Amino acid sequence: MPRHLGRYAHRGPRRPRRADPQLQRQAAIQIAHGGRKGSSQRPWEGGNPLGEADIKARGEGPWQIAASSGIPFDDGWPAPQMLTSEQIDALVDDYRQAFRRARAAGYDVIELHCAHGYLMHSFLSPLANNRNDQYGGSRENRMRLPLRIAAIMREEWPDNLPAFVRISSVDGVDIGWSIEDSIAFATELKAIGIDMVDCSSGGMKLPRGNSLVSRTPGFQVPFAERIQKEVGMPTVAVGLIREPDYAEAILRDGKATLIALGRELLWNPNWPAQTALALGCDPEWTSWPEQYGWWLKRRVAQQGR
Repeated sequence: MPRHLGRYAHRGPRRPRRADPQLQRQAAIQIAHGGRKGSSQRPWEGGNPLGEADIKARGEGPWQIAASSGIPFDDGWPAPQMLTSEQIDALVDDYRQAFRRARAAGYDVIELHCAHGYLMHSFLSPLANNRNDQYGGSRENRMRLPLRIAAIMREEWPDNLPAFVRISSVDGVDIGWSIEDSIAFATELKAIGIDMVDCSSGGMKLPRGNSLVSRTPGFQVPFAERIQKEVGMPTVAVGLIREPDYAEAILRDGKATLIALGRELLWNPNWPAQTALALGCDPEWTSWPEQYGWWLKRRVAQQGR
């Protein structure tokens, strides 16, 4: 494991400890391209393709989208333009410039998004990629562009700072991109110096019966566990991880190296600080904002809680 990642993992028995104040100062950015799911409404406006109603309501019209192939995301969605080799080369340079801007902006961690049906995933998955050139057909060819861009990210990103790649570990059940494909992809990512694989799933429109059964706590953790063990590479576990003890158990049992939360933090932005307390960190060094953390420390001193 890279030395700069070791401080995030907890493997030993639980004991009172101080949270590392440096962890409060890490900023991360995810670099993504919408691909064939672009030119769409904001999720809270429906998430459908932009059309005449959106032009009238908000002055926001559709634009030409691009992807690995001309396969629409779903019925009623526009067909994307299949990227040419020349456009792919220009796209690669766009990604390079994005990585450089991210570092210039002061981010400490970077992640390349290769999941959820967006552009990079549309190259990986045979459900969205029907090309017959060097970027389509075999798994090796379908991995070519995401690996090319990941290698540029690692080249542009400082060696002492983490670089992650987010993947859909599987498209679904017995269809499309598989966990075996993800293991092969992660093996190549490890070889070019990517530090961690962020193990999500899904993002393709699938026939009934092929969709991954989800919405149970930790439903994607087995993907992170298998990739970590078979590739020998740190992974990030995601997906309905809500309880501190469960999150700690995933790390303690070696099923992943990091835990990532999304909607749980929207529901409870104080989750990290509360979890630090629940797992025995010294309250003086938890990540409560100073503006009100000082009063909570005073309450602890006065009331013992």
